[in-house]
Amino acid sequence: MSEQAFPRQHPRLRLDDNFASPIRFSLMASLGEDLELEFGTLTEILQANDSALSKAISHLHDAGYVLAQRGMVNGRARTQVRATKAGREAFAAHLRALQEIVDLGTTPRVTAVESGSESERLAE
Repeated sequence: MSEQAFPRQHPRLRLDDNFASPIRFSLMASLGEDLELEFGTLTEILQANDSALSKAISHLHDAGYVLAQRGMVNGRARTQVRATKAGREAFAAHLRALQEIVDLGTTPRVTAVESGSESERLAE
């Protein structure tokens, strides 16, 4: 393939490994712009057990993508989770890269077979 056919870096190289896990990806998708959700609500939305969700939150927290605040509500311990600005930006970039990958498969490209007399022969 020529450099002109693919002049830019392949979008898969811009995917963020922090979202490689389906639960971490789903967690970030659930935490929309300025949305804060309680841990129990997230377990229901994501259909995940406490341990798996806790690990996902810890991973994304370590990456700086979410904040988890523990507190008391009506005498019960509660954990509220929200995406950080950096997390929202990283997730948006990840989604753009995924869309670019999809677009590569749907964008018409000229190949060597389609050029010149070869394409005429194949059209018969």
